[in-house]
Amino acid sequence: MIGAAKKDKTSASGRRIVKVSRAVRKPNRSLGGDIFIWGILIIFGIFFIFPLVFNINQAFKPLNEIFIFPPNLFVINPTTDNISDLFIIMSRSWVTFTRYIFNTVFITFVGTAGHLFVASLGAFAVSKYDFPGSKFFFGIIITALMFNQYVTAIPNFLILTQLGWIDTYWAVIIPAFGMPLGFFLMKQFMDTIPVSLVEAAKIDGASEWLIYWRIVLPLVKPALLTVMVFAVQALWNNPQSLVIHTEQLKTLPLAISQIIGSPHAPQVARAGVNAAGLMVLMMVPIIIFVTAQSNILKTMASSGIKE
Repeated sequence: MIGAAKKDKTSASGRRIVKVSRAVRKPNRSLGGDIFIWGILIIFGIFFIFPLVFNINQAFKPLNEIFIFPPNLFVINPTTDNISDLFIIMSRSWVTFTRYIFNTVFITFVGTAGHLFVASLGAFAVSKYDFPGSKFFFGIIITALMFNQYVTAIPNFLILTQLGWIDTYWAVIIPAFGMPLGFFLMKQFMDTIPVSLVEAAKIDGASEWLIYWRIVLPLVKPALLTVMVFAVQALWNNPQSLVIHTEQLKTLPLAISQIIGSPHAPQVARAGVNAAGLMVLMMVPIIIFVTAQSNILKTMASSGIKE
């Protein structure tokens, strides 16, 4: 229980000054409980970070250290030969390396931006307006969360074939607009915004678009950043080999996987190059996640109005 103690003092002018001091509430956990929780978190943290540390060290290991047994977690004699060999191999392709990077960046940027717009706009309508079928529509979104992308790959391929979008950028970008996870997160976060705020804006003469753009979106910045992280991760690391066949349209993950994993390539000699390619692919999602994570923590602590 939080206790309060009052101390009365009289100033030089004769006014009565009241100082209120509150006792700090102590947590119910004991020191042993805190140590146990921290221990569990540290163990799980080691498990999660182990693959990342191992792959980064593999990318800088010479060939004799990669196949040593028992394997070493950390590199002993670091080298950048694997990274340079990766760029040499990619430069020998008849499609330039920069073209693969452009395809990946373009698909990731347009797909993520479109997904943020569609998910936030749809979540705003379902969360703040009670129209016929809104609950049914949200139920479809919840149901779609249960299906993995591999389960829906064949129906998506058939639909994209009928639309004539196979082997185009749109075969990857348009399906990314409707990813259900982003819609679900945006809707759940928008539910914390009071309806009275929207109604007050309407009374002041604000249009629906102005309410969405100037009032709702700034309040759901944490959700926008979270959805952005998931969208970038899904688009950047997905090779899209099912719908992209033309070499000029292939993404960087697909190009690296087919060049390194070619049956005509010496697999033993390219083990370090494979690790370097995986490290290159991991860097962008990790950087975006770390950057967005700090912003999410700040915005969640300072925004979000509740009734």
